[in-house]
Amino acid sequence: MLLSIPPGRSGDPAFEAHAHDLLESGTIEWAGYLSTTAVYGNHDGGWIDEQTPLAPTSQRGSQREKAEEQWQSLAMNEDFPLHIFRLAGIYGPGRSALDTVRSGTARRIDKPGHVFNRIHVDDIVQTLIASINQPKSGAIYNLADDYPTTSHEVISFACNLLGICPPPMIAYEQADVAPMVRSFYSDNKRVKNDRIKQELGVTLLYPDYRAGLQACLETDDEAALLLED
Repeated sequence: MLLSIPPGRSGDPAFEAHAHDLLESGTIEWAGYLSTTAVYGNHDGGWIDEQTPLAPTSQRGSQREKAEEQWQSLAMNEDFPLHIFRLAGIYGPGRSALDTVRSGTARRIDKPGHVFNRIHVDDIVQTLIASINQPKSGAIYNLADDYPTTSHEVISFACNLLGICPPPMIAYEQADVAPMVRSFYSDNKRVKNDRIKQELGVTLLYPDYRAGLQACLETDDEAALLLED
């Protein structure tokens, strides 16, 4: 069972509606909850791992922390086979910097020292499959790439792949951004992913954004050819 519904103020709606039903079923052999690295909060660019205490700074991170606690309470009290996956910024075909550049909505915002990790959707899938094949109840895994970097570097590379001139740099203090984007820039950390490699034997298909965006572009090109046919 994979849990991926966004939480609300009171936590995970799936937990509130179905926790009792799941316990009654007695048939769950593996359960995975998709959380976020936002639960770690801000670390001023420092490295964090699964042992780092949770200290979310955003509402999104706080809600995810509450949802994690709900499912962990079930696991501790009822022997529920829970696995938590804390995801960095998700991207993939149809959901990447290439798409924001094509749409004309991409911006290169400069906040000195700010970096973030991301994770390609294919690497999320292969990690989940590896965990299902090697269940370890109570395990927590960070899903992130090997190369935390600035958002404007990612946009610049996407522009280069598409042969488009990058948009001008905008100082963070001068940028008019939505609250969701503002919360993204409030946290600054580098996420370690050693555990998925050591415990699950995962080798990332896309260990950095360059490999991932190149693959997204190739997938887009293949899809375009199919549409032409």
